[in-house]
Amino acid sequence: MEWIKQIEKYNPVDEQEKKDKEIILDFINKNEDVLVRDNEIAHITSSGFIVNKSRTKVLMIHHNIYNSWGWTGGHADGDSDLIKVSIKEAKEETGIKEARAITNDICSIDILPVNAHIKKGKYVASHLHLSVAYILEADEKEKLVVKEDENSGVKWVDIDKVLDLTSEEHMKTVYKKLIDKSKMY
Repeated sequence: MEWIKQIEKYNPVDEQEKKDKEIILDFINKNEDVLVRDNEIAHITSSGFIVNKSRTKVLMIHHNIYNSWGWTGGHADGDSDLIKVSIKEAKEETGIKEARAITNDICSIDILPVNAHIKKGKYVASHLHLSVAYILEADEKEKLVVKEDENSGVKWVDIDKVLDLTSEEHMKTVYKKLIDKSKMY
C-alpha cells in the first residue's frame, strides 16, 4: 500500500516525529480501519499547510471545534491518497479553487489529541489524529469562503505571525516545523 510506504520512508526531523512515526506504523499494522473514523481511538488525517508562492504568507482558518487559528485538513474517510485528501480539505475549508503540493513527500508526522466535542449534533469522544501533513501552495488572490460548519474565519497571515495567532500550544511545534520546511522549497 503506497500510503503506508510514504509514511515508512518519511525521515523524521526530531525525536517526537521518530516516536510518532513508530507508533503510527505500529497502530496501522494492528488496525485495519485506520483510514476511517469508525476507529474511535485513532485514525489517519491529512492536513495542508498552505503557503503563497513567495512563502511569505500562510492561509489559515479559525476552527470552530478548537477555537483557534490553524491549518486545513481532515479525515481520510477511506481515501488512501493522502495528498489528494489534504488538497480536497484545503479547497473545502477555504473556498480556494486551486492548490498544489509543493512536494509529493510528507512534510510532517504527528499524533494530535482531539478533545471530546459535539459535531453536527452528535457527541464525538476524545481520540487521536494520526496526522500526515503536506505543504501546499495557493494563490493569495483567490476568493476565500468560510465553511460555517467547520470554521468561522479564513485569511492569509504573514508567515512570521502564524505562531502568535494560534492558541493551541501543541500545534506551535508542528507549524514551526512546516514554516521551516516551506522555506526549503
